[in-house]
Amino acid sequence: MRRRRFLSVAAGVTGAVAVGGSAALWHIQPRQSWLTAPDDTRPRRLPAGTRRTAVVVGGGLGGLAAATVLAGRGFAVTLLEQGQHLGGKVGGWTSVVDGKPVPVEHGFHGFFHQYFNLRGLLHDAGALVPSSFAPAASYPIAFADRPTEVFGTSTTVFPANLLDVVRQSPSLRFAEFRHGEQLLEMARYAGQETYRRFDDVDFATWAQQARVPPSMIDLVLRPFGEATLNRMERLSTAEALKFFHFYFTGSPGGLGFDVAVKDSMSAVVDPLAARLRALGGALRTQARVARVVVDGGQARGVVIGDENPLVTTPIAWGADDTALVSAGGAPVFCRRRREASGAVVVDAFDLRCSHQGCPVQPQPVGQGFACPCHGGRYDDLGNPTAGPPKQPLRRLPVVQQDGQDAVVVAASGGERIDADVVVVACDTRGTRELLLRSGLQDRVELGALAESEPFCIARLWLDRPVQASRAAFYTTSRFAYLDSLAIYSHFQRPFVDDAARDGGSVVELHAYAIPAERMAPPGAIADAMAKEMLVVLPELRGARVRHREVQLQASFTRFAPGDHAKRPSTDSGVPGLLFAGDWVKVDAPVALMEGAVVAGKLAANHALRAEALAEESIPIVAPHGPLA
Repeated sequence: MRRRRFLSVAAGVTGAVAVGGSAALWHIQPRQSWLTAPDDTRPRRLPAGTRRTAVVVGGGLGGLAAATVLAGRGFAVTLLEQGQHLGGKVGGWTSVVDGKPVPVEHGFHGFFHQYFNLRGLLHDAGALVPSSFAPAASYPIAFADRPTEVFGTSTTVFPANLLDVVRQSPSLRFAEFRHGEQLLEMARYAGQETYRRFDDVDFATWAQQARVPPSMIDLVLRPFGEATLNRMERLSTAEALKFFHFYFTGSPGGLGFDVAVKDSMSAVVDPLAARLRALGGALRTQARVARVVVDGGQARGVVIGDENPLVTTPIAWGADDTALVSAGGAPVFCRRRREASGAVVVDAFDLRCSHQGCPVQPQPVGQGFACPCHGGRYDDLGNPTAGPPKQPLRRLPVVQQDGQDAVVVAASGGERIDADVVVVACDTRGTRELLLRSGLQDRVELGALAESEPFCIARLWLDRPVQASRAAFYTTSRFAYLDSLAIYSHFQRPFVDDAARDGGSVVELHAYAIPAERMAPPGAIADAMAKEMLVVLPELRGARVRHREVQLQASFTRFAPGDHAKRPSTDSGVPGLLFAGDWVKVDAPVALMEGAVVAGKLAANHALRAEALAEESIPIVAPHGPLA
C-alpha cells in the first residue's frame, strides 16, 4: 500500500504535466543547456601584433582550464604551481611497493557524463579515449547493517528516474513523507531562488523539518550530500539541492559515470598539461607565489619565491631541547642534538612540506617528520624517505645573537612576473593566504573561503583477491568512518595486471568530513575503515596488508549555511584579478571537478570579453529542476 501511495503521488506529477500535453512533459526533461552559448560573431584570437599576458596561480583543474582557454586565444600564459606536480585534488605521484614504482593519487574520482566541460577539455587533449576511461556498470550503496542496494543507470526520464530508484530499492518508503511537497522539492532547484530559501539552513535540519524517513536519509540524502565532503549537519541545504539536481534530477546522463583505467596523472593531468604546452603556455612547478602585485588599484602580476627582509628570530628552547618558532612567515622546528664528537648542533627546519607546502609534523627522535596530508615522511635530517616528497625540508641557518640561538631567514626579493590578467586558482586555504599576503583582505570577501572537515584516504595492497563480480566503486552508509571504497584492482592498470598475476587486490577506502569527536591519528582511522571494509567485502577477512598509503587532509571546500552570499565570484572586484576553483560562486548547477573547470572557463571568458573576443562556450545541465 505504501509503495502504491508513492506511485500515485508520482503519477499525479506526471498527470499534472500531461495536462499540457506531451510537449510539456518533454520540456521538463533533463538535457544539456548553455551557460555561455557558442558565438561565431566575434573573433576568437587576439589580432596579430597584439600581446596580452596572463599568470594563472594554481595548477588544479580550474587553473588548467583557464590557462588552456587563454593560451588557445593567443594570450602569453604562465601557469604557476606551488607543489611538485599539477592537478590539484586530481593529481598524483609515485610510491614504491615491493620494490616497484606504483602510481598513487589523492583519491578515487568518478567522471560523470554531465561533466561536459571537463570531458571537453579531455577530448581536446586527445585523452577521452577507451584506453583511459571505461564506463561503470552500476552505482551500488553498501550498508553497515543491511544488504547492499544496486542502482543501474538506465532511465533519465523524469519522473521515471525517481520511480526507478524506488523500483530498485527494497528499503525506500517514499510514501512515509507526510507531505509530498517535500519530496518534490528535490526536483525544484531554481538557482538563486533556491539559495534565497534554503542557504541558511543545514541539510540535516531541513531533512528533519521535512520529516524525511530514515531510509531516504541513509540511501539518498546523506551519501549524496556528504559526497561534497561536507557533513550533512554542516552542509547548506541549497548546496545539497543543487548537488542532487546536478547529479540526478537535472542530469541527462543520470547516475552514469566513467572510471579512469589509468592513474589520474596519465589519464587526466599529463594530457591537459601537454595540450597547454602545445598551445604555447609555460608551466612552472614548485613556484610559490608570495603575493599578487597591485598597482594603481589593479592587479599587475605576481611575485614568486620568498620576499623577505633579513629576519633573525630568537629560539626559546623547551625542556626537551626543541622549539617551534615562526620565522619569515614560515613555521620552523628547531632541535639541539649532540654529535658523537660531543659537539652540540642546532638544526632548524622549515615545516612546509616540499611536496605541496602542507604543514609537516615533527615526530619523536629517530622518527623524523610526517606530512599527514599525503603520507610524506622525512628522516631526522629532513631527507625524504617515503611518500611523494622528492626534495628535503628546507634547512635554515642558526646564529648566536646576544648570547642566544636565533634562526636566520636571509633577505630575498623574489621574482616578479608582470601580467595583464592574474587568475588565482588555488584551493580555499591557498587563496585566502595569498590574498592576505597581498593586502587584499579589505577588497575581497574572505569569510566563505574555508575548508570542510578533514577527510582520510587509505589505499591497501592486500594478499587476497576481491570477488570478480564486485563493482569498481561503492558508496557506503551507516558506518562510523567508511563513506566509500574503490577496488582499484578491478579497473585500473597496473593494479588489474598485478592482481591477475599475484592473486591479490588493491582497495582504497575513504572517510569524508570526519567530525571532531571522531578525529584520530591517520593510522587509527585507516585501521577502523579496514575493519568496516570487511562488512562490504567479507572475502577479504584474514587478508594480509602488504602495503598501505594513508592521507589525512583538510583541503576540500566548505559549503556551510550562509556561505553562498559571501562566496567570491569569478570577478574579484579588483581589476585584472580573477578567480577559478570549485569554491567560486557560479550561477549554474555545477560541482566538484566540473565546478572548477567551469569557473576556470568563466575567468578566461572575463579576459576574452575585455578584448572583444568570442567567449568560450560553456555547456551545463538544465539550469532549473523539472518542477521549478
